[in-house]
Amino acid sequence: MLPDADELAEVLLDLAVPHEDINELVRMGRRVTDDPELLRCLESAVEELVRGMGEPRGMIDLPDLDWAAGAMRRCFPAYVFVAALPHIRAYHQARGIPADVSRLTLADLGRNMAVYRRRHGRAGVQAPRWLTHHFRGELYQLGRLQFERARHGERTARVLAEAGLDVAPGTPCLNLHIPDFLGPLSPAACDRSLALAREFFMRHYPEERYRAVLCHSWLLDPQLKRYLPEESNVIRFQERFRVAREDTEPSDTEPVQFVFGDPELPIERLPRRTRVERAVGDHLRAGGHWYIGHGWFPL
Repeated sequence: MLPDADELAEVLLDLAVPHEDINELVRMGRRVTDDPELLRCLESAVEELVRGMGEPRGMIDLPDLDWAAGAMRRCFPAYVFVAALPHIRAYHQARGIPADVSRLTLADLGRNMAVYRRRHGRAGVQAPRWLTHHFRGELYQLGRLQFERARHGERTARVLAEAGLDVAPGTPCLNLHIPDFLGPLSPAACDRSLALAREFFMRHYPEERYRAVLCHSWLLDPQLKRYLPEESNVIRFQERFRVAREDTEPSDTEPVQFVFGDPELPIERLPRRTRVERAVGDHLRAGGHWYIGHGWFPL
């Protein structure tokens, strides 16, 4: 189910896996194919991952090889995604998904491994459950932003219906995500992504009517307006959204994770190099908390 060593290196490179991780992954790949227990786990994981390909199922748990050595345990999800490539590529082809959209979407594996290396200084897959969206045809990279095919929950559907949209629990919606390592979140880049998304989903998923775009992110915490100028990219991004609901439980590690790369960094040592870094760190050092914002706008 895995390519041979030479081809595996090229596949990993195409998935944007960090160059310094490729040799180790190729070397361990031989062990996966030679070890009956690892191979059984791989085949079972791929079967579960691709079951009902294209149907929004939410994130799927991949095997946690707590009995395997450290590097194998950290990197095993990468082999699952590589082995699933023929399935997701066939699905993309059947849907007419452009090759560049497919490539950029699946390259989120490499971005995810780059985040892991930045945080831990070694090879690993940071959030394997998150990546199951990409390898099931549920999520696509379209310009600066990512769009996940999802379903409205009861709370959000009620809010949008009260605003006049024809939605109900279980009807399709698009969840918007902001990937790392992809430049500024400029208004022009966001406008381009939204234009791409409108055309993309009308063309490739014409049977699904998307009435709204939703976003669940600390970037939508209105407290950011106390620290950032109104012309900043973050505040202009916020202004696109209407409030869907408000959280009362703090999520302080979210901005620390996404701004500084490690949610466990001591608050007193957070850098103050940029306006966003100063906003996040100064607010926490003053005893404040950050919250996940929940916003929406009609598509």
